[in-house]
Amino acid sequence: QVHVAESGGGLVQAGDSLKLSCTASGRTFTSYAMGWFRQSPGKAREFVATISGSGASTHYADSVKGRFIISRDSAKTTTYLQMNNLKPEDTALYYCAAGDPHTYYDGTYVDEYDSWGQGTQVTVSS
Repeated sequence: QVHVAESGGGLVQAGDSLKLSCTASGRTFTSYAMGWFRQSPGKAREFVATISGSGASTHYADSVKGRFIISRDSAKTTTYLQMNNLKPEDTALYYCAAGDPHTYYDGTYVDEYDSWGQGTQVTVSS
């Protein structure tokens, strides 16, 4: 199991930028992929972005492609989500998760991750 913790959420206006951070510990950082998901009240948790263990491969949900950038720093065992041109529909609780080495495939499903943080709230006002 990996311990993950998110930070960096807040209240911003539409068009603003925000950078989320996720620190991880418990397994060799480069041995597992990382992902970001988000969840709004009454909705299912949805995939946002994922990055491979080496950082060489990334994948984004269509709704954030071109606006969000996922990255990772092995020295700091931290994964980031740079969010640009934020929209009110981006408002959600954002979760960071560590990929399960046994089930991870493309990183778009909740079941592909075995360790989750508590979430950080992002609110975008219009």
